[in-house]
Amino acid sequence: MMTYSNLASLILRLSFGIMLLTHGWGKFNRLISGNLSFSDPIGIGEAPSLVLAVIGEFVCPILLIVGFKSRINAIPPAITMLVAAFIVHADDPWRKMEFPLLYFFGFLVIFLLGSGKYSLDWKLKKV
Repeated sequence: MMTYSNLASLILRLSFGIMLLTHGWGKFNRLISGNLSFSDPIGIGEAPSLVLAVIGEFVCPILLIVGFKSRINAIPPAITMLVAAFIVHADDPWRKMEFPLLYFFGFLVIFLLGSGKYSLDWKLKKV
Protein backbone atom coordinates (compact mmCIF):
# COMPACT_ATOMS: atom_id res chain seq x y z
CA MET A 1 0.00 0.00 0.00
CA MET A 2 1.37 3.37 -1.02
CA THR A 3 1.32 6.15 1.55
CA TYR A 4 1.82 9.81 0.92
CA SER A 5 3.02 10.93 4.34
CA ASN A 6 6.46 11.97 3.02
CA LEU A 7 4.89 14.03 0.25
CA ALA A 8 2.36 15.48 2.72
CA SER A 9 5.19 16.48 5.04
CA LEU A 10 7.04 18.19 2.19
CA ILE A 11 3.93 20.07 1.05
CA LEU A 12 3.14 21.21 4.60
CA ARG A 13 6.70 22.29 5.34
CA LEU A 14 7.01 24.22 2.09
CA SER A 15 3.59 25.86 2.11
CA PHE A 16 3.40 26.84 5.77
CA GLY A 17 7.10 27.73 5.90
CA ILE A 18 6.97 29.98 2.85
CA MET A 19 3.70 31.63 3.85
CA LEU A 20 4.85 32.42 7.40
CA LEU A 21 8.23 33.57 6.11
CA THR A 22 6.46 36.38 4.26
CA HIS A 23 5.11 37.63 7.62
CA GLY A 24 8.50 37.31 9.30
CA TRP A 25 10.47 39.10 6.57
CA GLY A 26 9.39 42.58 7.69
CA LYS A 27 10.12 41.77 11.33
CA PHE A 28 13.55 40.42 10.37
CA ASN A 29 14.33 43.62 8.44
CA ARG A 30 13.17 45.69 11.40
CA LEU A 31 15.47 43.72 13.71
CA ILE A 32 18.60 43.96 11.55
CA SER A 33 18.01 47.68 10.92
CA GLY A 34 18.03 48.27 14.68
CA ASN A 35 14.40 49.35 14.90
CA LEU A 36 13.43 47.35 17.97
CA SER A 37 10.04 48.94 18.55
CA PHE A 38 7.46 46.17 18.59
CA SER A 39 4.38 45.12 20.50
CA ASP A 40 4.96 43.40 23.83
CA PRO A 41 2.09 40.89 24.07
CA ILE A 42 3.59 38.67 26.78
CA GLY A 43 5.24 41.37 28.89
CA ILE A 44 8.93 40.62 28.27
CA GLY A 45 9.78 43.88 26.50
CA GLU A 46 9.65 45.10 22.93
CA ALA A 47 13.10 43.92 21.80
CA PRO A 48 12.80 40.37 23.22
CA SER A 49 9.29 40.11 21.75
CA LEU A 50 10.63 41.12 18.33
CA VAL A 51 13.48 38.60 18.57
CA LEU A 52 11.03 35.81 19.48
CA ALA A 53 8.75 36.82 16.60
CA VAL A 54 11.69 36.76 14.17
CA ILE A 55 12.69 33.30 15.40
CA GLY A 56 9.12 32.03 15.12
CA GLU A 57 8.21 33.70 11.84
CA PHE A 58 11.52 33.89 9.94
CA VAL A 59 14.28 31.62 11.25
CA CYS A 60 12.22 28.51 11.97
CA PRO A 61 10.27 28.68 8.70
CA ILE A 62 13.55 28.67 6.76
CA LEU A 63 14.65 25.58 8.69
CA LEU A 64 11.26 23.96 8.07
CA ILE A 65 11.45 24.66 4.35
CA VAL A 66 14.71 22.73 4.06
CA GLY A 67 13.50 20.09 6.51
CA PHE A 68 16.06 20.55 9.25
CA LYS A 69 14.90 19.38 12.69
CA SER A 70 11.31 19.99 11.64
CA ARG A 71 9.68 18.74 14.82
CA ILE A 72 11.62 21.08 17.09
CA ASN A 73 11.48 23.95 14.58
CA ALA A 74 7.68 23.69 14.31
CA ILE A 75 7.30 24.56 18.00
CA PRO A 76 8.30 28.29 17.97
CA PRO A 77 5.98 29.15 15.05
CA ALA A 78 3.15 27.21 16.70
CA ILE A 79 3.64 29.10 19.97
CA THR A 80 3.91 32.40 18.08
CA MET A 81 0.58 31.69 16.39
CA LEU A 82 -1.09 30.83 19.70
CA VAL A 83 0.13 34.14 21.12
CA ALA A 84 -1.17 35.94 18.02
CA ALA A 85 -4.56 34.25 18.24
CA PHE A 86 -5.25 34.31 21.97
CA ILE A 87 -3.28 37.32 23.23
CA VAL A 88 -2.75 39.77 20.35
CA HIS A 89 -6.22 39.18 18.86
CA ALA A 90 -8.01 38.17 22.08
CA ASP A 91 -10.52 41.02 21.87
CA ASP A 92 -10.90 40.91 18.09
CA PRO A 93 -13.60 39.14 16.11
CA TRP A 94 -13.14 35.47 15.15
CA ARG A 95 -11.86 36.34 11.66
CA LYS A 96 -8.75 37.92 13.21
CA MET A 97 -8.03 34.77 15.26
CA GLU A 98 -8.76 32.34 12.44
CA PHE A 99 -5.55 32.74 10.43
CA PRO A 100 -3.14 32.38 13.36
CA LEU A 101 -5.08 29.28 14.42
CA LEU A 102 -4.87 27.81 10.92
CA TYR A 103 -1.11 28.37 11.01
CA PHE A 104 -0.97 26.80 14.48
CA PHE A 105 -2.67 23.62 13.30
CA GLY A 106 -0.40 23.42 10.26
CA PHE A 107 2.68 23.63 12.46
CA LEU A 108 1.14 21.11 14.87
CA VAL A 109 0.78 18.64 11.99
CA ILE A 110 4.37 19.29 10.91
CA PHE A 111 5.43 18.58 14.49
CA LEU A 112 3.51 15.30 14.45
CA LEU A 113 4.70 14.19 10.99
CA GLY A 114 8.32 15.25 11.22
CA SER A 115 10.57 16.12 8.29
CA GLY A 116 9.81 13.15 6.09
CA LYS A 117 11.88 11.63 3.33
CA TYR A 118 12.24 14.82 1.27
CA SER A 119 14.27 16.80 3.77
CA LEU A 120 17.73 17.75 4.91
CA ASP A 121 17.22 15.56 7.98
CA TRP A 122 16.71 12.50 5.75
CA LYS A 123 19.84 13.33 3.74
CA LEU A 124 21.92 13.82 6.90
CA LYS A 125 20.62 10.56 8.34
CA LYS A 126 21.78 8.69 5.23
CA VAL A 127 25.37 9.99 5.49
